[in-house]
Amino acid sequence: MTDNQPTTPPAQGDEVPPGYKPSGLRNPAGAVRGMGAAALGLQGVVLLLAILPIRVLGDGAGPAAITTLVALTVICFVLCGMLRRPWAWTAGTVVQGLLLLGGFFHWTLFALGLIFGLVWVYVLYVRRSILA
Repeated sequence: MTDNQPTTPPAQGDEVPPGYKPSGLRNPAGAVRGMGAAALGLQGVVLLLAILPIRVLGDGAGPAAITTLVALTVICFVLCGMLRRPWAWTAGTVVQGLLLLGGFFHWTLFALGLIFGLVWVYVLYVRRSILA
């Protein structure tokens, strides 16, 4: 959005300013929080389900990879309910970075970090588009 386009809705009976685009959502902040919570919740479930295959198939994955998976799973589920707070969005971004760094323990952690990192970038893009 450029600086000359208003972002606040017009008052009752006022003329709609040029460039004003309502999101069409009754509660835009809640919709964005729901999308972020869905992304983190799905990521938590996938990480939880990835524990057993990484443990069984191993490829040299030690307890560090499993511990990383369990810790990031718990963090994802906790952050699902904390997205009302602004710092939780930053923490969600940090989780994506930590998952990418988990690739040093096992390559699948890097792959999951790449996939969910792209999903998180899209969630942040939508958040910025709707709430801006």
